[in-house]
Amino acid sequence: MTRNTTYGLEQARIHLPLIIAQAHTGVTSVITRHGKPYAAVVSIKDMEKTKTTLAATPGVLALRGMGKGLWGRLSGATVAELRDEWDRV
Repeated sequence: MTRNTTYGLEQARIHLPLIIAQAHTGVTSVITRHGKPYAAVVSIKDMEKTKTTLAATPGVLALRGMGKGLWGRLSGATVAELRDEWDRV
């Protein structure tokens, strides 16, 4: 199980060798700027695991074709009818 630590930007600059050593042991360090998360220092192992997970996740292209038939046989006519619907009210 990885732990997380948080450092302000100035603290991170001063403690960079410690942060890197911690990352090597699996500790993720979040660096904040003005109190908001700004960056993270993670181990190479965790970074590679994230890359692999992202590569295996299908993007929006996996949804391609999922709406087939949703707009009827003449999709252009359906869209035009929906646009004109507001004029009929």
